[in-house]
Amino acid sequence: MTVEVGKQIEDFTLPSHSGEQVSLSDFKGKHVVLYFYPKDMTPGCTTEACDFRDRHASFAELDAVIIGISPDPVESHQKFINKHDLPFLLLADEDHQVADAFGVWKLKKNFGKEYYGIERSTFILDKEGKLQKEYRKVKVNGHVEEALEFIKENL
Repeated sequence: MTVEVGKQIEDFTLPSHSGEQVSLSDFKGKHVVLYFYPKDMTPGCTTEACDFRDRHASFAELDAVIIGISPDPVESHQKFINKHDLPFLLLADEDHQVADAFGVWKLKKNFGKEYYGIERSTFILDKEGKLQKEYRKVKVNGHVEEALEFIKENL
C-alpha cells in the first residue's frame, strides 16, 4: 500500500490504548486526522498531542476524529493518555506496518547515530476515506491549527 492524495486509503487495524482493535473503516462517514508521531512522553510529541487535545472540540464540530499512531505499545499509550488527559485514540503500530505503508518509517540521525523511526506526519482523509491532504516532516508549532483550517476551508 502506498498513499496518494485523492486516492482511497486501504483499511488497516491496530490495537488502541485500551487494547481494543480499531480499524480505519470504523470511521467511515467522518473526516479523519491521522497523525504519526515518534514516541509517547517526549517533548515534541507531548506538545503536539496537547495541541490536538486543546483543539479536539473544534475538530469534533467539523465531524473530524483525531487518531494518533506511534510504534509505542498499548501500555505506553494508556499512560500518555492518562497523564495528559487526551480525548482521542492512540494506536500502537509496534511492527510499523502502517507507518511503512504511509511512508513515514524513515532512517533518522540523532547525535551521530542512525536509527529507524517515525517521521512526524499528518494525513487528512475525507468522509469516504480518501486522502485529501498530507503534511510530512511536520514542525509542531502551529501544525494543529493548520490542519484544522484545512478541514474548515476544504472539507
